[in-house]
Amino acid sequence: MQATVNGIDTRYVFEDRSGGPVLTFIHQLGGDLTVWDTLAGHFRHRYSVLRYDVRGHGASAVSREAFGFRELAADLAALLDAQGIETTHLVGMSMGGMIAQQFALDHTAPDAKSGSTSNAASGTESTAMMGVNSRARTLTLCDTASHTAPEARAAWNERAELVRREGLAASADTTMARWLTAGFRLTHRDTAAQICDVLLRTPSEGYARVCEALRDFDVHERLAQLRVPALVVAGRHDTGTPPALTEALAQAIPGARFELLDAAHLAPVEECHSFAALLETFLGQHV
Repeated sequence: MQATVNGIDTRYVFEDRSGGPVLTFIHQLGGDLTVWDTLAGHFRHRYSVLRYDVRGHGASAVSREAFGFRELAADLAALLDAQGIETTHLVGMSMGGMIAQQFALDHTAPDAKSGSTSNAASGTESTAMMGVNSRARTLTLCDTASHTAPEARAAWNERAELVRREGLAASADTTMARWLTAGFRLTHRDTAAQICDVLLRTPSEGYARVCEALRDFDVHERLAQLRVPALVVAGRHDTGTPPALTEALAQAIPGARFELLDAAHLAPVEECHSFAALLETFLGQHV
């Protein structure tokens, strides 16, 4: 299915036959909605499952202009609006986890009935007891971080330049080595080949523009504002986003739960059954 979202022709799949709460999956940089095929099949009997191709990926159009994560989160909001969806459980992997963080922050408002309290000693307002109205019912953030460190920003510029100059084939092997452990690539050749094919078919300009958005991403100091149940998952062998960065993200969100899986960067793919069990239990506590 296709929809025009903030002027971008966007591919999505929405399976709502169950009539259950909406569960939205957001893919990684260089991926598309098919990375969630197995998990979507697992959850569609109880949840209404939404997946989509982020702008510049898969069958979604490449933006003519530069953008950041505010725009990517606004795309998600517009897609939800187009489907008449007010709230959703969010699952984001890598780049998708960053979109989920930005969306939750940009679409959370204080609950007027709860009010706020004042800290007389510091003169600041405390939100510890503040209720919220949020479009994100829960957050599941996988193999992702809350910011890009200043010293890492040049690397994103270099990656964007490389992709524009040589295409994605130039870095496909190193990307796949980061995404999936050697053992998984050996024993799950078809899955790895499909993921690599999607990467190679990603438009170079779409990929490069998201690299530039990643360069500037930083919501870390805002995460303390969130009052949304959060499950944060890292891959033990993730070299692209080391587990320590993902754990730091979990520590910044009040009450977040952190889990480590025996996987590389695409932990929900590599440890699909373990991840599904974690997610099912987590969602069951907050539906």
